[in-house]
Amino acid sequence: MVNFADSLLREIDAKQSPICVGLDPVVHRIPEGLRLQVMREYWSRFDTQELSPDVAIKATAELFFRFNKAIIDATHELVPAFKPQSAHYEKLGAEGVRALADTIKYVKEKGCIAVLDAKRQDIGKTANAYADAYLGHTELIDFSRTSMFDADAITIGPYLGSDSVSEFVNACEGFGKGAFVLVRTSNKSAGELQGVTTDSARPLYAETAGLVHEWGESLRGHRGFSSLGAVVGATYPEDAVVCRELMPHTIFLVPGYGSQNAKGDDVMPNFKKGGYGAVVNSASDITFAYQRQPYEGRFNDYTDAARAAVQDMKEDILCAMERSGKLPKGW
Repeated sequence: MVNFADSLLREIDAKQSPICVGLDPVVHRIPEGLRLQVMREYWSRFDTQELSPDVAIKATAELFFRFNKAIIDATHELVPAFKPQSAHYEKLGAEGVRALADTIKYVKEKGCIAVLDAKRQDIGKTANAYADAYLGHTELIDFSRTSMFDADAITIGPYLGSDSVSEFVNACEGFGKGAFVLVRTSNKSAGELQGVTTDSARPLYAETAGLVHEWGESLRGHRGFSSLGAVVGATYPEDAVVCRELMPHTIFLVPGYGSQNAKGDDVMPNFKKGGYGAVVNSASDITFAYQRQPYEGRFNDYTDAARAAVQDMKEDILCAMERSGKLPKGW
């Protein structure tokens, strides 16, 4: 059975790039030319310039997928993974969910890792249903089974304990998939819960990190890393040091780069000494790079700006790796 951690590390090595591109489309930030192109097609299809709400929803979902596809086409040779955020699609209902599924499929067709950022958590049969839907197989009317979203990995919450996480661990083991558990997130208010001191005198995020290490031991691959990863933000590097010590075999999915002001040097504590163990996510700073400096006005197409943003991010991280002595051998 394929091991997710091994697969992710293989893609990271192939592209010498520990980067994940977040795909979080927002209508008003998508280039006007693409938005009008899709609208004209739907106006023509329905012989009207006043789309009904149902048709407008379909057109919006189509817009999201085309935007994602263009970003993926422009950057897939540079990065190992893409991370669509489920909420941006779910708010369009069934059509948005279809666009999400199509995006995941297209990421995989381009040979990249598809991480679904859905932050699911529940217990028992409900957790099992989530795991089946996103990572495994779903039972159909004739008792056959099929993959639905078929993501390579999913983000999950830890606060219902092992009753919840174990269902995702089982799916990872059974289907060669991965999961990233929220441990120390990058948002400003994260410390309200994650920083609370427990009876052991450790903050809650550290207790969670210890549990993630235990839960993931059965999923370690040939390269020593577990397919049960952890979300550890770039905005609290001192806490990342603690997490790295407590989770030596865990791959960190690292949000907070760019839009939350973290840079290459800030994410170094998330990596192990050999330069592995983390993949750094950036979403809007890449996908909407054409709207910000230093890329605004420099490129004829938003995809060229996105590609340039990825190249700059890669250079920043690899230079920080070299400075810290963590650049992997052969890179």
